[in-house]
Amino acid sequence: MAYMVDRNRFESLVEEALKSIPPEFISELKNVAIIVEDYPSDDIIKTMGISRHQLLGLFVGQTHEGQNTFFGVPSAYPDTIYIYKRNIEAISRNEEDLIEEIRATILHEIGHYFGLSEEDLKKRYIG
Repeated sequence: MAYMVDRNRFESLVEEALKSIPPEFISELKNVAIIVEDYPSDDIIKTMGISRHQLLGLFVGQTHEGQNTFFGVPSAYPDTIYIYKRNIEAISRNEEDLIEEIRATILHEIGHYFGLSEEDLKKRYIG
């Protein structure tokens, strides 16, 4: 069932997915790193209390809204969107599925960057 590709191909698909995001959203991503990892770290799994295989992506950092407040002090470190390669591959049957899952995961995590909750994302069909 899992559709696996090499790391370079996966990262290329992540880049393609980012290019498909409307420019008005991409232009608002300030100081955000996109990092591909095979699986979430043990610390993340422990903190979230979930299985290593459940998480497809994760946003870590200050939301866009939080950065635009009076007390929103810019960080020297980027906010980060993690994309978990092996978990996305595990639920993909072919390249088309893989591309769709990557794009959906990126949209979901960008939604968190813009301050949307899991419930908000589900209402908008991004989750």
